[in-house]
Amino acid sequence: MVTTARGPFRTPCFMPVATRGAVRHLSAVDLERLGFEVVLANTYHLSLRPGHETVAALGGLHGFMDWSGHVLTDSGGYQIFSLEPKVDDDGATFRSTYDGDLVRFTPESAVAVQEALGADIQMVLDVCPPLPSEPRVIRAAVERTATWAARARAAHTRVEDQCLFGIVQGGVDVDLRAESAERTVALDFDGYGIGGLSVGESLAEMLPALEATTALLPVDQPRYLMGVGDPVGILEGIARGVDMFDCVLPSRLGRHGTVLTGTGRLNLRCHGVGRDVRPLDPDCGCEVCARHSRAYLRHLLKTDEPTGPRLLTIHNLAWLLDLVHRAGDAVRQGALADLRNEVAQHWRGAGQE
Repeated sequence: MVTTARGPFRTPCFMPVATRGAVRHLSAVDLERLGFEVVLANTYHLSLRPGHETVAALGGLHGFMDWSGHVLTDSGGYQIFSLEPKVDDDGATFRSTYDGDLVRFTPESAVAVQEALGADIQMVLDVCPPLPSEPRVIRAAVERTATWAARARAAHTRVEDQCLFGIVQGGVDVDLRAESAERTVALDFDGYGIGGLSVGESLAEMLPALEATTALLPVDQPRYLMGVGDPVGILEGIARGVDMFDCVLPSRLGRHGTVLTGTGRLNLRCHGVGRDVRPLDPDCGCEVCARHSRAYLRHLLKTDEPTGPRLLTIHNLAWLLDLVHRAGDAVRQGALADLRNEVAQHWRGAGQE
């Protein structure tokens, strides 16, 4: 269980990514009906469109989205990874993806923007290097992330109603991971993000780095593995003490015709399901599986009917949320190893069904 000023939410939890204030194709009503308690919104994009001042004037993200659950905002750190801005010791300078204007993010401005957005949990600005990277690049990311974390901690003013999480970097170097974790914990944040993983490395490379990190994070504060949303990665994270996850995987796969099932991925655009009357996953209790056949959903995709990606996104999110809930139950019953083995059998290296 994690508690913010808004109240508690249960863990382990998966957070759908509502980049611009919405999960693509879905509404806040959909997310509430599915049972999600936390969503992730993107600080970089919302600061540019419609602008954090506008969001603040419209009641913050909760009022703007009409969302009563929790909101976590990232800091712009992922955009340092994905958009390759000019980074210096003070911050990062981007070209806006909307109009090409120069945009400057610093640890202090990232805090101010997220305070205006009204998130329940905000993240410090960090540097997330791709993997593999040269050791000097990973070291520089650790140094800047630590320095920027201290600056963000000092700039944070909404301490009564907004949590601030630090972020651990270090690539797959276990010694750097341990160092970064110790330096971040020393700043005494409300929770801790584990960044810089699932950015090009294999699972075998990721897990030792994750273990080196969680071993040094407080057991009584939230641990958030950033950007990991595949079934095997989630369960391996939970086994190592992770509480929170986010990823675009379930919604992005759904938009492109691929669904999550207990036997691996199923690509509806492939031949073989054109007359298949079965649900996407016979063991899934979601509203899509209860009503629609694989053949019908494939038809929607093949005819570019927007209802298709919407329904597949609903299924994928429902399926992944159910997996996380099952994992929580398994932890309490001492049966997580069985669930890990079951999922790994179908998902490790799995392609389409």
